[in-house]
Amino acid sequence: MKYEFLPHTADVKFRAYGNTLEEAFSNAALALTDIIVDPESVKAKVRKTIEVESEDEKALLYDFLEQFLILLDIEGFLLHKVEKLEIKKNDKFHLQATVVGDNKPESYETKTHVKAITYQEMEIKKQNNKYIIQVVPDI
Repeated sequence: MKYEFLPHTADVKFRAYGNTLEEAFSNAALALTDIIVDPESVKAKVRKTIEVESEDEKALLYDFLEQFLILLDIEGFLLHKVEKLEIKKNDKFHLQATVVGDNKPESYETKTHVKAITYQEMEIKKQNNKYIIQVVPDI
């Protein structure tokens, strides 16, 4: 299972899973997209590179997911899949990802609008050699 949606009173909550932190981050991006539109329905027409640098893993996750909201607002970009994602830690955490999707949101049936990523109930943990990420975006 890549991700699942959990009950939440006001917003949407999801958990994303991965054998690596990179896989869990990729699946979190897919879950975020699934709140807006079915990512499998999005055509792979445009390739983008996302780079973020942050102080810690939670800030990195926040900044990474926020990039998808910015790309949607500015360019109409909807994610189909994350092709490649690397996380490195030196002084700070650095993420570089190659993503593919489409810049024509009007071509897809949207479910709802995500206003922002939040730190509310955000978790990144490793359990039984698997990574689990939990996020509650503001809708």
